[in-house]
Amino acid sequence: MRLRRSRSLTCYWHDGLFVVHPYPHGTPTSLHPAAAEILAAFDDWMTPAEAAKTLDHLTPDTVDEAVLALSDSGALLAEDSQEARRDEDIARHWGSWSPEASFLHYATQDVYEEKPEEINTGEALKLDTDELPALFTSYPDAPRLPLPRRPLDLNAPYAQVLYDRRTVRDFTREPVSLETLATLLSTVFGPVDFIDCGRGGLFRRTSPSGGARQELDVYVGALNVNGVDPGWYHYNGLQHSLELLTEGFTPEEAANLCADQSWGGGAAFLVLLAARLERMSVKYPTPRCYRVSLLNAGHLGQTFALTATALGLGPAQTGAFNDSRLAARCTLDNTGQTPLYVLAAGHPHPKPEDAPPPATVETFRETRLEG
Repeated sequence: MRLRRSRSLTCYWHDGLFVVHPYPHGTPTSLHPAAAEILAAFDDWMTPAEAAKTLDHLTPDTVDEAVLALSDSGALLAEDSQEARRDEDIARHWGSWSPEASFLHYATQDVYEEKPEEINTGEALKLDTDELPALFTSYPDAPRLPLPRRPLDLNAPYAQVLYDRRTVRDFTREPVSLETLATLLSTVFGPVDFIDCGRGGLFRRTSPSGGARQELDVYVGALNVNGVDPGWYHYNGLQHSLELLTEGFTPEEAANLCADQSWGGGAAFLVLLAARLERMSVKYPTPRCYRVSLLNAGHLGQTFALTATALGLGPAQTGAFNDSRLAARCTLDNTGQTPLYVLAAGHPHPKPEDAPPPATVETFRETRLEG
C-alpha cells in the first residue's frame, strides 16, 4: 500500500508537545519531532519500505512504528482512499488560502460533537465576579469628549434604506456633524438594554452578538468631523463619549492604514472594530468562537452601513488594512485586544468616479450566470 503526506496538515508545538494536526479528516496527535522527518519522506506516493530506504539512519522498526501512528492520525493517507480524494479536493479549492484559512476553517469544525457542553457553559461559570472582564472598556486617563445625546431622525423607510445602501468610495469634502457621528455611534455600538445572565449583567446592541458577550470595542479615526480634532479615539458606549488616545490623523495615513486604498483618505472618519478576546473566551473556551467574533463584526458592519445610509452618509468597509499599525494608533496590545474590521463613512460624492458602471448586454455575454 502506498501512502502520501496529507496536503492539509499543520504541525506545531503546544504545551511542550510536538503536535501533528491533519484536517479535516484527522486527529491532532502528539509525536516525537522526528516524525516530521518521516512525514517529509512521503511527499509523493510511496510504500513504507521505499520511504525507509531514504531514512537509512533510522531502523525499519522505527519507521514502521511512526508510519502506523501517522496513518492512524490521518497525517499519512492511503492511495485511492476516500480521505485521499477529499484531501486533493481541499488542496484544489483552498490552495491559494492555505494553510492559514483552511486550517482555521476545518480545525474549528464540528467541535460541539466532542464537547457539547461548551455551547452554553464555560469557564466563566467557575470564576468569581471580580475575575470576569468588565462589560465596557474605558480609558479613564484619556481626555474625553462627551457626545450629544439627542439622536437625529432615523425614521427613513426601511425599504428605502435597504435598497439605497451602497458601498461608497468617493466622498465630498463636507465635514460630518458631531450630531450625526454621535447618532451613528450610539445606534450601532451603544447599549440598548441590560440583561441578567445569572452571574451579573450583560448588555445588548442593535446587532446580534454570540452570548451577548459584546467583545468588540470601537475606535474612531476622526478626519473630517465638526468639533472633533483629527486623531484616534475610543468610543465609550457606557458614557457615550470619545476618549482621545493618539493625536493627529491625516488622509494620507488613513489611506496607508487601509492597505494603501486611496478612498480611505477621503472618508470623514474610520471605525475600527477590535476584539477584546477575554470577553468571549471566558465563557466559550472553544476556538470556534473566534469565528463567532468575526461574524459579530460582520453583524455590526451591516448595521453600521444601514444606519449611515439612513443618516445620509455613504458607508464603506474593508478587510484590507494594516493590523499592527492600526493597533499601535489605538494603543491596542494586538494580543488580547486585536483589530478585526475597518468601517468608514462620509458624505457621498454626487458624481462618483469609482462607482462601477451598470451592467449591459455586453456584460452578460461574458458572464456565466448558472452552473
